[in-house]
Amino acid sequence: MTNALHDMTVAQLAARLKARELSAVEAAQHFLARGRQHADLGAYLATDDDATLAQARAVDARIAAGDAPPLAGVPVAHKDIFVTTDFPTTAGSRMLQGYRSPFESTVTARLAGAGMVCLGKLNCDEFAMGSANENSAFHPVKNPWDTSRVPGGSSGGSAAAVAARLAPAATGTDTGGSIRQPASFCGITGIKPTYGRASRFGLIAFASSLDQAGPMARTAEDCALLLSSLCGPDPDRDSTSLDVPAEDFTRGLHDGIDGLRIGVPKEFFGAGLSDDVRAAIDGALAELRKLGATLVDISLPRTELAIPVYYIIAPAEASSNLSRFDGVKFGHRAKHYTDLEDMYKKTRAEGFGDEVKRRIMTGTYVLSHGYYDAYYLQAQKVRRMIADDFQRAFTECDVIAGPVAPSVAWHLGDHDKDPLADYLADIYTLPASLAGLPGMSVPAGFGEGGLPVGLQLIGNYLQEGRLLNVAHRLQQATDFHLRAPEGC
Repeated sequence: MTNALHDMTVAQLAARLKARELSAVEAAQHFLARGRQHADLGAYLATDDDATLAQARAVDARIAAGDAPPLAGVPVAHKDIFVTTDFPTTAGSRMLQGYRSPFESTVTARLAGAGMVCLGKLNCDEFAMGSANENSAFHPVKNPWDTSRVPGGSSGGSAAAVAARLAPAATGTDTGGSIRQPASFCGITGIKPTYGRASRFGLIAFASSLDQAGPMARTAEDCALLLSSLCGPDPDRDSTSLDVPAEDFTRGLHDGIDGLRIGVPKEFFGAGLSDDVRAAIDGALAELRKLGATLVDISLPRTELAIPVYYIIAPAEASSNLSRFDGVKFGHRAKHYTDLEDMYKKTRAEGFGDEVKRRIMTGTYVLSHGYYDAYYLQAQKVRRMIADDFQRAFTECDVIAGPVAPSVAWHLGDHDKDPLADYLADIYTLPASLAGLPGMSVPAGFGEGGLPVGLQLIGNYLQEGRLLNVAHRLQQATDFHLRAPEGC
C-alpha cells in the first residue's frame, strides 16, 4: 500500500478506484489505519472496522460488475450529528451515548448511494453548539497544525480528520459557521449550500431554520463532487427541502473569472480583524484580481447585529428541538428519581452539558410570555433586514469575499470562562447563515504561528457552482490547500 494514498484527493482516489488500480477494501484499510495512528487528535468518536470493510467489499463487487457509481469506493467520515444505522450516533452528547438509529439520514444515504464507504463518526460540539469543539461531552478535538489549539467548531472532528489525512472527505453541518470556521482553522475547503439544498432528514436538529449539511474536503473540486451527490429534493421527509433538482457542480469549475465582480464588505475588515488574517485575505484577493476579477467595495451595514439576532433565534429553536430529550422514549434516563417531573429534571441535568443548558435556558426565556414579542419577533425582523442587505449588495457584485473568522485558531481552554468570546468569533459567518445563503471557506494562507487562514466566499441563492468555480480557480493559482500539517 503506497504511503501517498492519503495525500490523494477525492477526485484522484475515485479515478484510481474506477480504473481498478486500487480496491475499496485497500483504501478503507489504509484510512482506518491512519485513524488509529492519529487517534490522539480526538477526531473520531466511533469506528467499526467490520462495518466499514463490509461496505467496501459491497462496493468492490459493484465495481467488478461494471456498476460503479461516481464516488465508488472513496472513503468518507460523517459528523456525529447525522444518524447512521451501521454506527452509533451521539451528537457529541451523553444524552445520546450509545444510541443506534433505526434509520439512515438522507445525506449519508445519498453518499452511500454514490458509492462512498463510511470510516466512522466524527467528534463535534454537543448538539453542534460551539465554535471550538471543546463542548463535546467525550473529549475535545485538537488542531493537527498545532495540537495546543482548537480545530474550530462545531464540525471540528470533520475538519481535523480531513486536514490530518485521516479521511479524504467528511460531512459537516453549518448552523452559524460550523463548516466554514473549522475549515478555515484547519486549512481545508468546506461549503455550506443554500438553506434547503441538502435534506435535513436524519440530521439531529439544533436550529431548524438554520441547520444545513455540506461537504468538507481538501479541494473545491472534491467538495463539488460530494455536493453533487448529497443535494437534491427530499419532499417526503424534509418539508424545508427545496424543490430544486440536483446538479453537477463540477461542470463550471474550470470557467474563467474574467470580469467577475467580487464584493468586499467594509464591515468585515474593521478593528476586530487581526493583522495576520487581514494580510492573508488581502493576498488571496490580490490573486483573484490577477485571475481577472474586479474588487468592489460594498457594505453590509447590519453585520454587527448578526450576533445578537443569531443568539436569540438559534437558542429559541434549540430549546424547542431539544425538548424531545426527556428520558422517556430514547437516550439517557436518570436512574434515581421520585416521579415523572423529577425524572425529566434529573435526566436533562445529567445528559446535557453546560453550553447546551445555557442555550436551552436562553431560548426558553426569549420564547416565554412577555418576551417573545420583545426578543424573538424583533430578531426575526432584523434577520429579514440582514437578508435584504445581501440582496442590495448583489446588485453591485457577483460574489462576496472576506475573512471567515477574526483570528486564527486559539489555544484549547482560552475561552473556557468566556462563552461570549466563542460567540464573537462567528461575526463573519453568521450573516450568510441568517440569510440562508451559500458560503464556503477556501485556504488562503497562513497567519500567526503558521496557522491556516480561510477566505470566505458568499454567493446569492443557489449559486454554489459560482463559489466553487472561484475557489477552484484560486486553488489552481495557489498551493495552500496542498500543504499538510507536520507529521501528517
